[in-house]
Amino acid sequence: MGMIIRLKPVFKRMVWGGSRMREEFGYEIPGDDTGECWAISAHEHGDCIIDGGVFDGRTLSWLWEHHKELFTENTEGAADLNGSSRFPLLTKIIDARQDLSIQVHPDDAYAYEHENGAKGKTECWYVLDCDPDATIVIGHNAHSKDELKAMVGEGRWKDLIREIPIHKGDFFQIFPGTMHAIKGGTMILETQQNSDITYRVYDYGRLVNGAARELHLKQALDVIKVPFESDAAFDTGEALFTEGGALCTPLVSCNRYQVWRIENNGKARMEHNEPYLLCSVISGQGSIDGEAVGKGDHFILADGYRAFTLEGRIEMICSTGRKV
Repeated sequence: MGMIIRLKPVFKRMVWGGSRMREEFGYEIPGDDTGECWAISAHEHGDCIIDGGVFDGRTLSWLWEHHKELFTENTEGAADLNGSSRFPLLTKIIDARQDLSIQVHPDDAYAYEHENGAKGKTECWYVLDCDPDATIVIGHNAHSKDELKAMVGEGRWKDLIREIPIHKGDFFQIFPGTMHAIKGGTMILETQQNSDITYRVYDYGRLVNGAARELHLKQALDVIKVPFESDAAFDTGEALFTEGGALCTPLVSCNRYQVWRIENNGKARMEHNEPYLLCSVISGQGSIDGEAVGKGDHFILADGYRAFTLEGRIEMICSTGRKV
């Protein structure tokens, strides 16, 4: 029999952060500049504490290290998820009161060579809410590496970046090597590889305590893919099996993760064949096999919990890691 593993989020104060996590989710945030909620994380920069149950007070990284049977039936194969013994994914909520820096993430090969064996970062965004005129940056307009270097060197940001409008409920897959930025007035749920490597390309001349934040132009120019493939398709995968009123929408399936959106209004029986599910309740309230869950809760359905009854009016984003 599987179990529901509840987690206490870790919060990060950022120069661009805000206070909407308190207003939207009722979180006790550390300040009105709270930019990130590391909701399901086993990363050393923010390791979530298990909240209740037999593992109460332990960290998620400890659970992954000592009880891999909770994440896969094949305990010998658990260490191969995402190509390492690290917990494969990291779920965040991001509150961008102001613009994030224009940035890029490396792939696994570059990170391994240049970041002490670390993992790269593939990520995806589900827009929880945004201002009516909100935009994001995804991609660039340079046609060659030489043109990219020239435009960056000359500060021709308006010509370089590719900015597009967004709306609540939009979804974006961000592959390594893609220049991107979340803009102000946007709150997203991010599913990503368990990595904290970001190369800043441009930060609007913003000062923090009188000094500019560090840029990483050499690394960024190394990894930015040119030209940007604006019509790059990605597989959405298959829905989880449901009986009843739940709607399961597959959002993306790649070699790092699979992500779904689940909407339920009433009672539904759900089944899946994944080794575990990471779940974030983004609206409503209800129960899983009688255990109450509501907006702002984050938990893991451990291996063995492959069929359950979902009740209530509730919306969740769920994910699982992929072997590579």
